[in-house]
Amino acid sequence: MPVIKVEIRDGVILPATIEVPANTRFKLEISNTGQSPAEFESVELKREKSLAAGATSAIVFRTLDPGTYQVFDDFHPEAKATLVAK
Repeated sequence: MPVIKVEIRDGVILPATIEVPANTRFKLEISNTGQSPAEFESVELKREKSLAAGATSAIVFRTLDPGTYQVFDDFHPEAKATLVAK
């Protein structure tokens, strides 16, 4: 299963464009390297993951249709990224 790493750091999601495989099971490994809590969230994907400062966790996706999905940090609304399934 492919593992895609994402970093959240005090109001910034890196990378800003997260490329993932479409129609394939994959794991999104999310690390909060910042000093404050973060919540990786996507309304379109109906997924969210809260992380304390310094924490790492993962979300496993069974499959994802090709397309573009918006994600954000619910605790830092200015932190936005795009998840692209190809």
